[in-house]
Amino acid sequence: MLRALSHSHGGRDKPAGTLRLDHAARHLRRKLMTTDQGEEIMVDLPEPVLFADGDRLVLDDGRSVAIIAAEEALYEVLPGPACLLRHLAWHLGNRHLPAQIDEDRILIQRDHVIRAMLEGLGASIREVVAPFQPVHGAYHAQGHDHGHSHHHGHAHGHGHHHHHD
Repeated sequence: MLRALSHSHGGRDKPAGTLRLDHAARHLRRKLMTTDQGEEIMVDLPEPVLFADGDRLVLDDGRSVAIIAAEEALYEVLPGPACLLRHLAWHLGNRHLPAQIDEDRILIQRDHVIRAMLEGLGASIREVVAPFQPVHGAYHAQGHDHGHSHHHGHAHGHGHHHHHD
């Protein structure tokens, strides 16, 4: 069985296969997958990766498999006459919801509670089926997390001492 031990962002060579995955399934670390062509591969990455459309899994034989963002059931959020798209984006961001923010619309995963909130703010909502590529948050690091195990000095006069091991 082939193994995918690394990844790359895009690629110009013709991929050996494709994996069509929805947004949730594109967050991978270790999983047995079957390509769209029926070939089994063991994804075994050193750390979790959130793949975007067009990214590649690099196989242990040197070939690559292209990741394709699958179509998903989404809401298309459009501003209404009394609300601005940026205000709707703020409310979604305040709830830490994954959102694909385009110039004239926002795409989100379907949730009837969020739909009611957005309609209450004056948004127009349409049900659509489309690939979902949400914006990554400010603290997202593509491909890996940055731990916060660095030392912060506390050499300012508190009248007591901090001991950091």
